[in-house]
Amino acid sequence: MKGRAERVALGFAGLALLLGAWWLGVRLFGEAGGLSARFSPQATLGSLEGLLGRRELYEHVWVSLQRVLIGLALALLIGVPLGLLVGGSRRLEAATTPAFQFLRMISPLSWMPIVVMLMGVGDRPIYFLLAFAALWPILLNTAAGVRQLDRRWLQLARSLSATRWEMLRRIVLPGVLGHVLTGVRLAIGILWIVLVPCEMLGVSAGLGYYILDTRDRLAYSELMAMVLLIGALGYLLDAAARGLYRLWAHGANQ
Repeated sequence: MKGRAERVALGFAGLALLLGAWWLGVRLFGEAGGLSARFSPQATLGSLEGLLGRRELYEHVWVSLQRVLIGLALALLIGVPLGLLVGGSRRLEAATTPAFQFLRMISPLSWMPIVVMLMGVGDRPIYFLLAFAALWPILLNTAAGVRQLDRRWLQLARSLSATRWEMLRRIVLPGVLGHVLTGVRLAIGILWIVLVPCEMLGVSAGLGYYILDTRDRLAYSELMAMVLLIGALGYLLDAAARGLYRLWAHGANQ
């Protein structure tokens, strides 16, 4: 408990230092009463308090979270089976690794013009881009988990005449679950970064759309408040993923 309290205190101290650096940067590099004053901590926190009282904000947050969950679900549906296949076959791994690494290094945002031309504006291109972004960490971590399985368990299962489905359900999936959860945590971080520019593809709801809306209304303190809110929500999503991994690790060690 003492160690946890110390970590929490240090975390708050780091946030306080970040807030102080923000305030100092505005004071040193901005003009008093100028445009930079709208980006100050005082103006931003005041606008954030007002935003939290608006129902429309929660609607935008909910739409963005839905898109993240759908993109993550699509990536899991594709990435986990592919990772199991690639991790279980040396030849398939050798055949697919160059192509996967090539595709992984292409920024999902570079596909935006092509996807919009093919799918039009709306949610469908966003789902595609989010799933594409989240696919690689899930696929590669799943494949790594399969390669690190203890082969003696598989040999034991074969000696007991276990079917492939029984081996998959009883040995492979429990053995790679930790790697899949690691991939999910990495994927969530990538998804949250890619989400905001994706929501500037002609949609009428979401955090990215709301960022553009504040810019068009010249509500710069609200814009900065949205930046803070996006960071806070991303932190909470990552904390949820870390908590899920800790739950799995605690159960696996018992």
